Amino acid sequence: MKEPVRVHLYISGLVQGVFFRAHTQEITSGLGLTGWVRNLFDDRVEIIAEGPKDKIEKLIQWCNKGPDGAMVEDVVVEWQDVTGEFKSFEIRYRF
Repeated sequence: MKEPVRVHLYISGLVQGVFFRAHTQEITSGLGLTGWVRNLFDDRVEIIAEGPKDKIEKLIQWCNKGPDGAMVEDVVVEWQDVTGEFKSFEIRYRF
């Protein structure tokens, strides 16, 4: 098995109200990634995901387009140390 990596993403643009979180959960489940996605109060979407680097890169590539109806303006990518804290990928709600 490939060594896992962790990424923290901030996606901006028209990314709320277009099922971005639900589609992200579908994409990550298909890729076998763990972590979470949530909307932020500043209209961005935040994602933390862990898994094989090639699968994480596919997620990042998808985030640059998003689901139909989204208009992604920017994706900020922050690589972090893997924690292994997640068992699945879930949708979280605003904090």
